[in-house]
Amino acid sequence: MKNTPIISMKKICKSFPLEIGGEQQVLFDITFTIKSGEFVAIMGPSGSGKSTCMNIVGALDSATSGIYELYGKDITTLLPDELAKIRNEYIGFVFQNFNLLPKRNILDNVMLPLMYRGLPMEERLSRAREMLKLVGLEKFETYLPTQLSGGMKQRVAIARALAGDPKLILADEPTGALDSKMGNEILKFFKKLNKDLGITIVMITHEFEIAKYANRVIHIYDGRITYDGVIPKNESVLLKSEKKAHKK
Repeated sequence: MKNTPIISMKKICKSFPLEIGGEQQVLFDITFTIKSGEFVAIMGPSGSGKSTCMNIVGALDSATSGIYELYGKDITTLLPDELAKIRNEYIGFVFQNFNLLPKRNILDNVMLPLMYRGLPMEERLSRAREMLKLVGLEKFETYLPTQLSGGMKQRVAIARALAGDPKLILADEPTGALDSKMGNEILKFFKKLNKDLGITIVMITHEFEIAKYANRVIHIYDGRITYDGVIPKNESVLLKSEKKAHKK
């Protein structure tokens, strides 16, 4: 359902221990909800805390305090093995550098998360081929990643993310390793997945032009949310929100 919360973060804080003693806090009272079917960009400059926020959203890391609910389940205090299960069952990941196995063909790469689920080979093959067809690479299943362009590699990564039929795609700087033309194609494809299939997409970026492909932006600066709403007409709105946060 369109209004069903997938992600609910309440007063999430994150600190890291320092070698000299003490700790450094990088997230402060992060609170937001993302509903089913949204396309949200989490945006901020380098060092803002957006990557740390992404790691918590993706169950790759845990918060120091606060509550994080995924599909209504509080996963804040889950153990690493439990978080791994959550990632495999609920979230499809698309990373900047593709993270494909270079010595395995793209069909094997797409089947990988299905193997972890213990699905029989016939079902894995069928699902992986279906996803490669969805991203327009059905004729390349025997190719190695090294034989593909950057844009094709990212489409393989998207097929792999979709193979497990997740309701949530988490994309970390998905166009960072691509030229502008290929990057725009990937972003348009995300837009299509969101519109046609209703897949919820959370995309991490530091660029406003990329964030504009989403329908909503959560802007983080110095570990705090400074803006959460529809995409503004220009970036100056977000920059003003940074200045207000800095004055506080």
